[in-house]
Amino acid sequence: MSTPIPSPADVEKAYERCRKDAEAGGYRLNRDADFVRSLMSGLLVNQQRYGYESCPCRLASGKQEDDIDIVCPCDYRDQDIGEFGACFCALYVSQEVLDGKRELSSIPDRRPPRSQRGKPAAAPAAGGGMLKVPLPVWRCKVCGYLCARDGPPEICPICKAKKDRFERFL
Repeated sequence: MSTPIPSPADVEKAYERCRKDAEAGGYRLNRDADFVRSLMSGLLVNQQRYGYESCPCRLASGKQEDDIDIVCPCDYRDQDIGEFGACFCALYVSQEVLDGKRELSSIPDRRPPRSQRGKPAAAPAAGGGMLKVPLPVWRCKVCGYLCARDGPPEICPICKAKKDRFERFL
């Protein structure tokens, strides 16, 4: 049984929702609106097919608990934007890409093999002293927002302060 193709009106509605959500969260969409609409169509197809909006550029299993890391926006978006200037499918891009200061190129998929997914991170060390966490924790000096990741976000999702307003917290 084939999945129906989303209507242009549904794709446009998804595009506008994604654009507003991205702006509200301090993210930027790829400036190629037709490309973004094609990704929106893929997300809507996956929503109809699986019941969740898995990344249209990756193969989903059909089980949300197995694919939770690739439900858009995927768990790898921020790392990919920071390292490559765009997420894996290039829906979200950095300001550098939008400004033409950085070219888009192919992005390796950082999703671990199925056998490695869902394994817990190493447990923090017990005892006195600082808690050891697997990633650095960054604090927005403007609003206090905390996030655990390799580097600070380009823009704080709470107060919209820029990357330079973050400090390493842990």
